[in-house]
Amino acid sequence: MKIDIRYYGSIAILDLQGKLIFGGGDVQFRQAILDVLEDGYKNVLINMAGVTTIDSSGLGELIRSKATAAGRGSTIKLLHLSPKVYDLLEVTRLIGVFEMYDDEVEAIPSFWDGEEQPAETPPEESQ
Repeated sequence: MKIDIRYYGSIAILDLQGKLIFGGGDVQFRQAILDVLEDGYKNVLINMAGVTTIDSSGLGELIRSKATAAGRGSTIKLLHLSPKVYDLLEVTRLIGVFEMYDDEVEAIPSFWDGEEQPAETPPEESQ
């Protein structure tokens, strides 16, 4: 799994590429989440447009990341879920656990929750 991290104000955007599976991305994903949380980012947007496969271990890491973030007063939201990943969340009844977006330009302001917006414009979407 390849993970690129971009930043927009107080938001860390993780662009995932590849398989989020046991032994093939789950540990990298966990470490990337811990790194941005330890760096003080309270808002994390996980761009899953490039995720080709996810298994129960990857799903577990998504849930663990949300719990870890919540325990630190942070928020995690998902972006660009493939139909396959969406269906997996639906079948496992986890669809309501995450806020999900199809558009990065809509996802970014969802973190502001009435707070003043940064002066800069949202980044261009990368897919």
